[in-house]
Amino acid sequence: MAETNHLIFDSTIGSFKPENIVNTEVKCPFCCREKLEGVIAEDGPILLLKNKYPVLRDTFQTLIIETEDCHSELSLYSKEHLYRLFHFSVEKWQEMIQSKEFSSVLFYKNHGPCSGGTIRHPHMQIVGLKNIDYTTRITANSLEGTVIHRSRGAELNLAKQPRVGFCEFNVRLYDEKALNQMADYVQIIAHYLLNHFHKRCNSYNIFFYQLEGQISAKIMPRLVTSPIFIGYSIPQVSSRGEEVIEEIQKLYF
Repeated sequence: MAETNHLIFDSTIGSFKPENIVNTEVKCPFCCREKLEGVIAEDGPILLLKNKYPVLRDTFQTLIIETEDCHSELSLYSKEHLYRLFHFSVEKWQEMIQSKEFSSVLFYKNHGPCSGGTIRHPHMQIVGLKNIDYTTRITANSLEGTVIHRSRGAELNLAKQPRVGFCEFNVRLYDEKALNQMADYVQIIAHYLLNHFHKRCNSYNIFFYQLEGQISAKIMPRLVTSPIFIGYSIPQVSSRGEEVIEEIQKLYF
C-alpha cells in the first residue's frame, strides 16, 4: 500500500479503552499482572505486551510496562532499574525495526494528564507503522541545540529550532555503548520538568528517533499548546532558554 499522511484512529475500539489519569477511581489494568494477555517478552518487572486496544489501524501496537509500582515515574527510578529499562526497551524497538515488516517504528512515552496518555501506570509504547515513514518528517535541525551537558558518547541540549515550540530537550546518542548516559540525561530532564520547570507542568512526552543510524530522544514538557502552532504550524522559541540551561546545569551537573 502506498504511503499515506494520516493514521486512522478506530473510535469504536477507543471507546472501550480504560482511562485512569483523570478518572482515578478506574482500576489500573496493568497492576493485575497475572491477568495481562499478549505478553511478548519480560525482564523481571518489565514487560512487553501486545496492546489490547489497538486503536491505530494498519499498525502493530505494543506496550512496555516499566515497573510493578503504579505510582512510580521515570524520574524516580533507581539507576539499576533505569538502565535495565532502557536496554530492554531499545532492544525491543530495534528488533521491530530490523524485522523489516514496517515502514517505520515509533517508540515513545506519555506521562501526565496533558500528555495524551490514558493510563497512569508507567509505560512506554512501541508501534510499527505499516504505511508511514516518520523519519521523512523529522528534520535534523530539530534535534540540534545549545549544549547543556556533553559526555563521552552522548549529549543533552536545548533545541534551537523546536518542533512544537518553547523549550524542547534533545538527547543524542553518538555511541551505543553510552546508552546508560542517555538514560541519565532523559531522567534528569523528566525530573526537572516535574519539579523545577513550571509550576503547572505535570506532563511530558519522550519521543525516540532513529535517523541515519543514530538514536536520539526528544523530551517535551506538555502544557497548553500555542494556538499559533495549532493553526499555522509556526513554532515559538522561549526567551528563557539560557536561564533554563543555567538552572539545569546548577541543579544536576
